[in-house]
This record gives sequence, C-alpha cells and structure tokens, in this order.
Amino acid sequence: MLIAVDGPAASGKGTIAKRLAAHFGLAHLDTGLLYRAVGLKTMGKETHAEFESMAIDAAMGLDTSTLDEEVLSTAEVGIAASRVAQIPEVRKALNRLQRKFMEQPSGAILDGRDIGSRICPQADVKLFITANPETRARRRTEQLLTRGLDVTYVEILKQIEKRDKDDRENPAGAFYQAADAHLLDTSKLSIEAAFQAALGIVERATG
Repeated sequence: MLIAVDGPAASGKGTIAKRLAAHFGLAHLDTGLLYRAVGLKTMGKETHAEFESMAIDAAMGLDTSTLDEEVLSTAEVGIAASRVAQIPEVRKALNRLQRKFMEQPSGAILDGRDIGSRICPQADVKLFITANPETRARRRTEQLLTRGLDVTYVEILKQIEKRDKDDRENPAGAFYQAADAHLLDTSKLSIEAAFQAALGIVERATG
C-alpha cells in the first residue's frame, strides 16, 4: 500500500504520517527533511556565485540515513529549504531518492509538499492535511520552545506565511491538493482526533 500525505508546514502531516506508518507497518519518509538537509548545507551561501551548484551537489550526495529531525526542524532551516526547493536540479535529485524509497516490498508512506501531485500520483490513498496559519504557528512555536529554542509566536507566524508564499509560487514545485486527495483540516483537532480522522479516511478508501 502506498499512501501520500501532503500539506503545509506544521499542519500535522508529519505526525499523522508517522502514526499511520506505525499502524499499518509501513516504511515512512518525511520528504521535507531532504530539502531541509540541503538547505542546511547551503545556509549562509545564498549570495555565492556557485550557490545553485552547491545545492545540487548536496542533493545528489544526500544520505537519507543521516537525517537528524531535531537539527533540521528549525524555522530558519525551513526557509532555507524553500529556497533550494526552487532549483529544478535539486528537485530532480531528491525526487529520485523519494521514488526509490517508494519501492518498499510492503509499501510506504511519504509526506511532503508534492507527493500526491507529482512524486506518487499512483498512491492508493492521498491525504492533504491543512490548518490555518495561526494554529500552525502556535504549534510550531510550542514545539520549538520545548526544545529550548528562543522563538516567539510572531516570528514563527511570519516565517510560516513566508514559507507558504514560497511554496505556492515555486515554479519548480507542485504544491497543491491533488484532485483525488482527501482534505483534512486539523485546525480544531487534537493530535489523536486528527490521526483517527486520517485513519478513517485510509480505511474507507482501501476497503
């Protein structure tokens, strides 16, 4: 079984994807971490004449076994990720990694920005998880504060709104709800309620 989970930052898609993967015994890949890893490797080099080449090299040499979610989950790295995601050759390299991951014998679940629309259009179930920017900013702020990072809600909200704008306007991307994707708004849902809603969608879709 292949499950595609898309949505904006802090919508809950990652948590839902992990819970679904555990429930169904599927391999899981947070594809956003791939872009974040490349973004981290190129942070501070945006004005360098060879910036795009460095980003492409980082993407082609990326080792998915070394991804550190805690290191890669900061808002600053998220902004850097949206920057490198606009480079077509970076997307091509990371798309290859994602499609290779899909070839798990028992299936897989991938979450990101363009899984259902581009990476895995043949998925058995597609979910598009969303929430309003204010809710997402509050969630991300609380998450980062628990990790001891010095952030504010206003700062995170601005970064989320910028990330949304970058994703929508990315000429190399495909960040939109696929026609056959199931929309799930988690703005007013707890983690458990959101997971149960997603689980119900998958079970109904797969019979």
